[in-house]
Amino acid sequence: MVGAPNIDDPSFLENPFPFYELGRAMSPLVLSERGLAMVFGYDDCVAILKDWETWSSRFPPPPEVVDPPEPMMLNSDPPRHTRLRSLVSQAFTPRMVAELEPRIRAIARELLAPALEAGSCDLVATLAYPLPVIVIAEILGIPPEDRAKFKEWSDEAVASLGTGLQGGGRQVRAEIFEEMREYFTAMTEARRREPRGDLISGLVAAEADGERLTFADLLQMLVLLLIAGNETTTNLIGNAMLAFLAHPGELAKVEADRALIPSAVEEVLRFESPVQATVRRPTRDVELHGRTIPAGMPTVVWLAAANRDPGQFAEPLRFDVTRSPNRHLAFGLGIHFCLGAPLARLEARVALEELLAAATGFERTTDGPLPRVPTFIMRGVLELPVAFRQR
Repeated sequence: MVGAPNIDDPSFLENPFPFYELGRAMSPLVLSERGLAMVFGYDDCVAILKDWETWSSRFPPPPEVVDPPEPMMLNSDPPRHTRLRSLVSQAFTPRMVAELEPRIRAIARELLAPALEAGSCDLVATLAYPLPVIVIAEILGIPPEDRAKFKEWSDEAVASLGTGLQGGGRQVRAEIFEEMREYFTAMTEARRREPRGDLISGLVAAEADGERLTFADLLQMLVLLLIAGNETTTNLIGNAMLAFLAHPGELAKVEADRALIPSAVEEVLRFESPVQATVRRPTRDVELHGRTIPAGMPTVVWLAAANRDPGQFAEPLRFDVTRSPNRHLAFGLGIHFCLGAPLARLEARVALEELLAAATGFERTTDGPLPRVPTFIMRGVLELPVAFRQR
């Protein structure tokens, strides 16, 4: 019998794909003894993500929590979700993202310069980690001297993702939340007095239907942007190089024609999805393929399994940088489609363009499994030592 994955098992984090293959054949899995369900197929995942009225993103707080806060945008339904998304969208527009490309390219070149001289580096520490951290910090208005603290908060929050589904789960330390609260309180108060051209100033000023973000909503939004704005893109860039190293023929295609990089990014998103899963809760009993998922049962929507569904993708286990169409679910779907998708795509494209324009002959300098992000919700490596030569 297939059960819930053991998120503490490094072998699962290294290779969850056999579980996805088996799970798709048995989907949905209703694990009554665990109070948990799982859905793996592409069509079923699409149906769930598009139907927010039946499949809620909001989960009731634990009974011991007195006076719980309102949920953040990621964990809310309309009308609250609609209002929050409308407010943040006003300050985080596609035009603003497009205008960032020259700055992102300059940062990537600056980060890569010492590594190119050395001929080797840990690609995560050198490029995949700092690039999105610097970019989201600059977008928000975080000064350079605070980036290390910014990253520490993000890593702490990411490590807790999904652990509650295993029973108990790792909680973010209370002092981390207090540090973030104090830091962002001071920043928002400063922006109210003296607005700047950054996202925090935009969020402080943004209104929808005459209503502004409360401080609690603003703090939650900043925490969400902190995590979503750097962790997922770090994983996307690292996963791209891992996929290239594992499929040298596909890397050769991209090196020969760097116009393929946007398509390659989409294939990495499908093949090595940085976000592997999301969770929903049915608002009523739902029958799916002859099985009933009871109302309220947390249901894991395996995006990464859907992205390898042979019913949607030809030869889904083949990494193909020219794949078209490529309707992957890496950024979700429906009302919760990732607001930062354009920025993630831009950062990954620019990072790979700069790296492949400057270097070739890539190879790993260590053998065996690499240390991985410690949650099944996300897929990425914490280190990626590589060697290369300058062009």
